[in-house]
Amino acid sequence: MPDKEQIALMGHLMRRAGFGAPHEELAARAAKGYEATVEELLHPEHQEAVDVELLYRFLPGYEGALGPPLNQAEWVYRMINTQRPLEEKMALFWHQLFATGNSKVDNPPELTQQIAMFREHGLGHFRNLLVELARNPAMIFWLDNNGNHRGAINENWGRELLELFSMGVGNYSEDDIKEASRAFTGWTIGPKIPRNPLGRFYWSFEYRPEDHDDGPKTFLGQTGDFNGEDIIDIVVKQPATARFLARHLYNFFVADEPQVPSWNITPPNDPAAIDALIASYDQSGGDIRAMLRTLFNSDFFKAARYSRVKSPAELVIGTARLVGNYQGPRPGFNALAFECAYQGQELLNPPSVESWHTGAEWIDGGALVRRVNFAAGLLGNTSLPGVQSIIENLQERGPMTPAQLVEACLELSGPVEVSDSTYSELLEQARQGGDVHWDSESNRAESGRRAGLMLALIAASRDFQFA
Repeated sequence: MPDKEQIALMGHLMRRAGFGAPHEELAARAAKGYEATVEELLHPEHQEAVDVELLYRFLPGYEGALGPPLNQAEWVYRMINTQRPLEEKMALFWHQLFATGNSKVDNPPELTQQIAMFREHGLGHFRNLLVELARNPAMIFWLDNNGNHRGAINENWGRELLELFSMGVGNYSEDDIKEASRAFTGWTIGPKIPRNPLGRFYWSFEYRPEDHDDGPKTFLGQTGDFNGEDIIDIVVKQPATARFLARHLYNFFVADEPQVPSWNITPPNDPAAIDALIASYDQSGGDIRAMLRTLFNSDFFKAARYSRVKSPAELVIGTARLVGNYQGPRPGFNALAFECAYQGQELLNPPSVESWHTGAEWIDGGALVRRVNFAAGLLGNTSLPGVQSIIENLQERGPMTPAQLVEACLELSGPVEVSDSTYSELLEQARQGGDVHWDSESNRAESGRRAGLMLALIAASRDFQFA
């Protein structure tokens, strides 16, 4: 049987590479081994995909839904029910990095298609992902490349490709933006079938050679008759790109960094970790899977427990997975999607191309109250199957002192590592009821109630807000 430290390390991995897991799953994965679990996560194609036929049979409105809440709810369903947690976590990572919002696109199915593209390409080579992104109709519309024409360029896509999606501020010139934009002329959205009377049809990418500027271009010191793929080929070979992507992966999977706009003047918190990820990028030719293998197996990752503020999606999905009440199709996924938005992260609709600000900026006074009430309300609900499973585990351990109750609840709900002050408050509360006994029906009922209260207090703690 794995020891507590092995299970705690596995809990850390599953919170970062997925959305957490109940104690039974952590124990099973720990028995399989840490590195073996990393490899399993890195190869989601070996695990069964979400059964969309079952989903659409029970919730037919989700298929091709035209309203944002249903598209958001479908993604929440997938994140909770997936057997491929890293695949969904990477989709969330790319959605935050390549922020595309329905506030402008006004076509929720196209945002859902973009997320599906992230699932398919999100663990491959960065070069291929950028090409798919440049061809994605939602992105084309979001950054106006459908208005980028030969002789009348629109610089929006070219600028954001360099500034926010690959290299970062300070690593290119205004002329590079113009030349990149020229190279992407003709990359547009195909003619659309009118939505009436049959409803909305999916958009499609179209390349129009007659609208492409095929003249010579000078980009990042190289000259040629470049097209969009040539520009991406040059971009992914830049040292700035490897560093920019490494910092994004570190910020999302390891520990909170300063906000992205300051990266050109603010060094990384852990330069050696960034250098290790850059080396992995260079050696693999920009393979994301190779970078993540380096990251998850590193000492800097293993030591970074509870050093990131959970995003609203991470908090909502992780808590829902833990309490086990959203397995399979059922009502309630819309409410979970709304909960992400109420806490400050409306899925499929980031506030701007700069995306959400992360870390401590996820939490203000109103958001914190919402986060605490949500997590405590679920984890303290002793009628939910995941909470019942925790109580059954406690019961199997027999009589407990107040300290043992606190430690066991922390272990089974994370494991959650708390500060000395939080532990003291939890212990003080547990002592009010004395020792825990399960030897009679009345004692079991009272001890279950106390366990539910302890779990709610853990969920309401400052420490639970971190991953």
